[in-house]
Amino acid sequence: MRLSVIIVNYNVRHFLEQALGSVRRALHGIDAEVWVVDNNSVDDSVRMVQEKFPEARLIANKHNPGFAVANNQAIRESKGEYVLLLNPDTLVEEDTFEKCLRFMDAHPEAGALGVKLIDGSGKFLPESRRGFPSPWVAFCKTFGLSAIFPRSRLFNQYYLGYLGENETHPVDVLVGAFMFIRRSALDKAGLLDEAFFMYGEDIDLSYRIVKAGYTNYYFPDTTIIHYKGESTKKGSLNYVRTFYQAMIIFTRKHFTGRRAGLFILMLQVAIWLRAGITLLRGMWQKLKLPMLDALSIYAGLVFLKSFWANYYYKDPEWFKTNVLWFNFPLYILIWLGAVWLNGGYDQRYDLRRMVRGLGIGTLILAAVYGFLDLDYRPSRALVLMGAVWAVLSTIGIRTVLHFIEFRNFRIGRSRIRNLVIVGSMEESARVIGLLNQAGIVKNFIGTVAPTNIKAGSLLAGQTRHEILSAGALGNIDQLDEVVRIYRIDEVIFCSKDVRSQEILAWMTRLGPAISYKIIPEESMSIIGSSSKDEPGELYTIEIRYNIAQPGQRRNKRVLDLSICLFLLLALPIGVFFRGKMQTALKNWWAVFAGKKTWVGYAESKQNVALPAIKPGVFSPLDGFKGLKINKLAVDRLNFLYAKDWNVWRDIDIMLSRQ
Repeated sequence: MRLSVIIVNYNVRHFLEQALGSVRRALHGIDAEVWVVDNNSVDDSVRMVQEKFPEARLIANKHNPGFAVANNQAIRESKGEYVLLLNPDTLVEEDTFEKCLRFMDAHPEAGALGVKLIDGSGKFLPESRRGFPSPWVAFCKTFGLSAIFPRSRLFNQYYLGYLGENETHPVDVLVGAFMFIRRSALDKAGLLDEAFFMYGEDIDLSYRIVKAGYTNYYFPDTTIIHYKGESTKKGSLNYVRTFYQAMIIFTRKHFTGRRAGLFILMLQVAIWLRAGITLLRGMWQKLKLPMLDALSIYAGLVFLKSFWANYYYKDPEWFKTNVLWFNFPLYILIWLGAVWLNGGYDQRYDLRRMVRGLGIGTLILAAVYGFLDLDYRPSRALVLMGAVWAVLSTIGIRTVLHFIEFRNFRIGRSRIRNLVIVGSMEESARVIGLLNQAGIVKNFIGTVAPTNIKAGSLLAGQTRHEILSAGALGNIDQLDEVVRIYRIDEVIFCSKDVRSQEILAWMTRLGPAISYKIIPEESMSIIGSSSKDEPGELYTIEIRYNIAQPGQRRNKRVLDLSICLFLLLALPIGVFFRGKMQTALKNWWAVFAGKKTWVGYAESKQNVALPAIKPGVFSPLDGFKGLKINKLAVDRLNFLYAKDWNVWRDIDIMLSRQ
């Protein structure tokens, strides 16, 4: 057997489906086998593989043992002369494997091979080839010198930026997303080191292959898409910790003496440094708009204070200084807190939610105002004028930000993106149907035929005249003209009609200004990604769980804390009650500390297919005491609770009679 393709999957079913489809096409005419190792996914990946790719050898783990362990499971069972370790969030060209086999056969010194990787926007991924992480290389990577000097041989040895991305050359390290390995080299170097749970195992294996006397090659004659960030979400504190801990494992294994000690110390410093930067970046992304709103509102309140003191009271010193350090911060806290609770910061250009939040905040402030001591009630007019200013200033800020980002003032009325579909009329109609069912609104410009219809070739039995009369804009060779003339924002390729090789070529040619999606053959999902740093975008017909939405999760937590506050105030009389009140008081601290929620799923064992929530003190079953309800009915209750959750549902469950 020539080739064993091994894919380790963890909760990326839609991307795995596309990857396996491209692998199936690329293995045509090659004596090969495909292994899928699933690390206990909860997204129905196993069933999808069994139903759609019965030729794949499947290992379904009952827990997640990590990337290295899972790959080794399949490697030990595989029979191929070559072994390919392939990420599930990839798409290969039809001739990728054929070209790799030909190159490896012609270069017996080659132990492993990597190819050119591009992200979902068509941009080259520099990690396609890398250097060994020596202390100097790691220092330049950690402190950003490699990013500042991307073409420097001195500062960017990690990504080898001084080497041409379209030239074949020996390299130190290959990326684990695509490692095409000679079996004899693997036998000599050994399997993946299972001390690495995730990250670092590709560096370690590349290093050992070179030590075994082989050469690793970067081979750009074929290109694959790697939706970087899908199979492993990056940019989180957990990623920083896991990545640098993997580097420490590598250092302890391959370096000795004082050099190793200094390297490990530097990596430990890097963990804290990068973790701090990641944390601050995350906080800044969440707080920058509220901080800008707060500063703007505060400045307006200071101006209104001076204006009202002079205009109405005829006394510039009328207001006491406590309005600056008590009243104004209190007003801003209530206003912006109400905006936050209304989801005004979940979608920053949603003016409706923002204005509604400010309105509710003003009502709350009016109620609070009456309870304040006379010294802290400067003027109701100041509150009302401040509310008007808060609305105007926040709208103004969003208008400016929207113009900077989109170069237009259509805030709250986002422009519908212009879409073309590259594929047959039949597949194009199927895509439109999927978009409509998923509720995705696009300005569909038309269909681009996937073959050169000018040459008179047939497409699904249609002539050039029939295709054009049916509404096709042209053929795929004219795609760049179609994009330019119709100002296309998004292109969806139908993989049933368009070769992966053509898709990747067009993505690279048109560049990252366009958003690209691919619909696999017979799939209900349309897949794409606009950036290597962002998770992939997915248009799919699936159940939307209310309880999984960020705003609803926040509302549930606010409800939990509000009920905790109510119970605290009701404590003097609550001790005389039994039943739910007594149960609530016993669990008060657990809910307040976030270890439990007031209402959760029925029964203790949660269905892994549902969004995870904290264990509940009460459940949807509480209203059915004394009735015999089977497991199927319980699962249905939990499903409906997750799908249709809202604040009133929890309140209703807590008030229902036992």
